[in-house]
Formats: sequence, structure tokens, C-alpha cells
Amino acid sequence: MSEERYYFQSEAAELLKMMISSVYSNKDIFLRELISNASDALDKRRIECLKDSELAENEKPEIKISADSEAKTLTVSDNGIGMTREDLIEYLGKIAKSGTKEFLKAAKDSNTQSELIGQFGVGFYSVFMVADKVEVITRKLGEQDTFRFESDGDGSYTITEAGQREECGTTVILHLRQSEEPDAKNYSDEWTIRGIIEKYSDFISWPIVLKDKTVNSRKAIWQRPDSEITEEEYKEFYKHLTHDWRDPLTHIKINAEGSTNFKGLLFIPSEAPFDLFMNPEAGGVSLYINRVFIMNDCKELIAGYLRFIRGVIDSEDLPLNISREILQDEPIIRVIRRSTQRKIFAELKKLLASDREKYIKFWTAFGRVFKEGVIQDSEHAKAILELSLFRTTNDDGWTTLAEYESRMKDGQEGIYCLSGRDNLSALKASPKLEAFTAKGYEVLLMTDPVDEVILSQAAFILPEDMKKLLNIAGSEVNAFTEEERKAGEERLKELESDFGPLKAKALEIFGDKLGDVKPSMTLTSSPACLRDSAGGMSLRMENMLRSAGQAIPVQKRTLELNASHPVVKKLIAMAKDGDERAGDVLRLLYDQSLILEGVMPEDSAEFVKRINDLMSLAMGE
Repeated sequence: MSEERYYFQSEAAELLKMMISSVYSNKDIFLRELISNASDALDKRRIECLKDSELAENEKPEIKISADSEAKTLTVSDNGIGMTREDLIEYLGKIAKSGTKEFLKAAKDSNTQSELIGQFGVGFYSVFMVADKVEVITRKLGEQDTFRFESDGDGSYTITEAGQREECGTTVILHLRQSEEPDAKNYSDEWTIRGIIEKYSDFISWPIVLKDKTVNSRKAIWQRPDSEITEEEYKEFYKHLTHDWRDPLTHIKINAEGSTNFKGLLFIPSEAPFDLFMNPEAGGVSLYINRVFIMNDCKELIAGYLRFIRGVIDSEDLPLNISREILQDEPIIRVIRRSTQRKIFAELKKLLASDREKYIKFWTAFGRVFKEGVIQDSEHAKAILELSLFRTTNDDGWTTLAEYESRMKDGQEGIYCLSGRDNLSALKASPKLEAFTAKGYEVLLMTDPVDEVILSQAAFILPEDMKKLLNIAGSEVNAFTEEERKAGEERLKELESDFGPLKAKALEIFGDKLGDVKPSMTLTSSPACLRDSAGGMSLRMENMLRSAGQAIPVQKRTLELNASHPVVKKLIAMAKDGDERAGDVLRLLYDQSLILEGVMPEDSAEFVKRINDLMSLAMGE
């Protein structure tokens, strides 16, 4: 057969340029595409031979790669199913066939691009990122004719007969271009080729042979039955994948079959990486498609609050040539994400029940990140909180919400919580706990910054069938019975006349900071504390938002004074007598209350001066 020339549509150059620049930003993946095509051809040949035993030939199935540095060529050859002349036009000429304006319009449409760019032809044409010309020599399984395809990407290609080929399969010869980039890779170099194979195609199931040596491991560990894999193999794969010298805490195997098929192997590290909180966009799950590496840190596969997870997901249904932009709108990715999330939750629940010590290690390392999901993922907020661990005023280690609920007193309306300090011991010293501990109530002590947001948004993000999280930082939640509350209110009325001058003095000094000053019903041993206003934000939340550069209006709080405390009793008398020193004592009590909330006084030097003056007075100086 004489040479036959075929022409691409007039927009072919634009189309190839668009595909290469938008889909193939990393030139190395041209080799991944060729190896993947060769692997598919070997898979198809195996299936055909199973259908018809007469088609079976004796060749050992493999993918061979060779390079000639002098001729500047790179050859990828397989003994797979091969192609006929019609196949060459159908597959390698796919761009021409799919054609012109319609194809360009569809390729730019995010709803259909994922299907189009997965076609064999587009993957094949990634070779023009590195080659001036490409030759394809192929013979179809069960056929005798061999054909040669040639193109230099200028808008046309030729097909000719190519004599005889001893075995079926396809050989692709790339005539490498001389790159003008100063740091361009030499794709005829053995070590460059080897490195690309190890990175992108290490888990291809067929042998990839370079200089008579198989260079891919072919060990897709996530594809093997769990019974065939030792714990040591899991550890070694984790270290290879993450470059973490420590063993993982545990692993999670995924095998999803149904409308969407995928497998995965995920790991929970034993310790948090140093940048876990500095880089909230970091991810650790790699995407494979039919054992072909696609990308690292595929954030679309896993929720942000699970970013500590490391591992791989391998889909059987996604198109091979898929970009990050398309991933965001890909329905299959959403299914994988939800299924993976459910599996992680199930494994964490199992670990919590079976190995409390190991679960505490997980929680100590990653609990702070995991709890972000309560805010980010309202659909699973309840499940995340059920898997959360907390410290409490009981001083007996970590507890779950279910364990706390089993210890709740009769008639307790919800789960009492207190946040406000990063330091557990400092939070335990909060005056706001006094009334609750005096009456034997257990209180969750929440020290993570995200806890502030959880408590402030609990009414909106938690389902109605879940026990309420009651923040005791404000005055609206208390530990009193109705009878005790009424008795306390009567006592406060009796104090009004004596307390009036002190309240007036405090509001004179702190009128821009305080909304009210009143005797406390809850303090038992501390002289004073600051209460958040109803519906207002805590001091800690206010400071976090201001540190983030947000403009926050003044949050006026309530200063509660313990009228039974000796200092406050004396202070009431001083204010009633018009003693000017009452102002200095009030300032000390206010600053002291700030410190207990984890906030430094506005004027530290003045605070220290007042303390020194008080000490001098006490020592009779």
C-alpha cells in the first residue's frame, strides 16, 4: 500500500496547543501516557486470548523501552493487541475525527472535558511536548499486516504498510526535539527514564523492561488481598510513600465495588508533621487510575479536616488524563470522597473500641485537626464529635461524649463545657467552674482554638437528636435548681443598696469595657470573674479574630464580684465610704480576671505597679 496522507482539521494546532498546555503541564507524563497505552493493549490482548485460545501466542507479555542518545530517539514497544489501519485512524486520528469547532467547544466545557481528554488519541499526542516526529509500527492480534503511522504534529499524518512484524503489538518511536530550556531533561538518558517510570508507572501490572531489566516493582499493594500482605510490607510501603522514617500508627484498606469501583490504602501517621497547622492546604492522598499515578496531594479526594491521612486511591472508572480543574466537578470523585470518608470514620470507631491507647495517640497528634470537621462538615458533625476525646474536671484521663453522658446527673439538660485557655491546668483553675464542681457536675475542658467556634455555633451545626453542648462561660448556663436560683436572686436584691456604690465606681472606670457589674451567684472561692454577654463572643475568640486582621466591635462583658469574699466585702465598704483606693483594687480584680481568661492586661507595667503598691501596704512599708 502506498503512503496515504490524512489531514487534521484547521483547528488541530490550536487544539493540540490547548491540550498540551492545560492538561500536560508536566512533560514527564508523556512516558506515563505511552506506558499506560501499552498496558491497556496488553490487558486487551489477554482478554481476547481468554475468549479465543487460538489467538494465544507464546510471547512473554511486556513493555520494552529503549533509548538512543546519539540518534535522540526513545522507543516504547509492547506485544499487546496491536492495531489495524482502521484502528490507527480511529484512535491515533481521534483528534481529526472528533474534529474542529465542536471538539474545541466540548473540550473547553468542564462538564464534558473529562470524557474527551481520556481518549487514547489525546494521551498519545502528549508526545509532541518532547518530540519533533513520532512513528508507530503496529500489527493487530490475529492479523498479518503491519502498518506504520507517522506525524510531526503539523496538521497531518501518514499511514503506510510496514512489511512484517514478528509479533503482534505496537512500537512507538519518538524523535526527540532539542529543547531550548536551560534545565531541560534528557529523555534519552537511562536514569531519567528510570526515574519517570518509578514515579508514575511503578505499579503497572506488566513488566516494564529497560536494558533487559524489569524496572517497575509491579507491587500495587492496595490491589493485593490483605491476607497476602505482612505488617512489615505495609510499614515499608508507608515509608516509601511518605519518606517518614517512623512506622505508621495504623492503616486502612479500601475495596469499593458497585456503581463506582476503586481501591485504596490509607495510613494514619504516628506523629503530626511539623507543618500540619502551618499549611492547612497540605494533603497526602495520591490518585492512581488503574495503577497509573496521576497526581500527589489530591485534595479533592479527602476532606480538609482529614488532611493528616496519607495513602493512595486507585480508581477504575476515572478517565486517565484528568486535570485538577476537572476533578472538582467530577461526580465519581465525589462518590470516592464520601465512601472514603465513611470508611475512615468506621475504622476510627473500631480503633476507639478495640485499642484505646493507640486511639489516644491518634487523638493527641491529630484531634485538633479532626475537630475542624465539626465546623466544615455539618453533615458529619455529630459523627466527628462522637469520635472526639475530651478532658474533664474529673481528672481521669480522656473521655468521649457517650462516656460523659453515661455519667450525667438526673435532670442535667446537656453537656457542660468550658473553653478559653490552651493550657489545661489553667482552664481547671477558672472561677467559672466553682459552682459546678461544688455541686458535683462534670465539665468538659476544651482547650483547642476550634472549640471556641464549635461552642459558639453548636446550636446551628449540631443535629436536634444530639445532647446540647452548654457553654458555662456565660451567665445563661448555671448549675442551680429553680429553688436555688430564686433564693440567690432574693439575696442579690438584699445586696443592691450596699453594692450600688461599688457598681457605680466600676462602671465609671470600665464603662467602655463592661456592660454590667453585679454580685455573683456562682463564685465560691474566687473574688471576681468576667462573664461573656448573652450571644456575645468569648475573649479568646475575640482575640483570635483580631489577630487574623478582622475588625471586631467592642464586646462588653459582665464583671461578677463574689460578695462573700473578704476582699470584695472590704471593697464594698471602701466604695460606700468614698475611699479612692477602691478604684485601684477594682483595676487589680479586673486585670486578674483577664489573666484567668488567658488575656494579658492592657497596661502590664501599671498592673505590676499596683501589685507592688499593694504588697508594700500589706508589709507596712
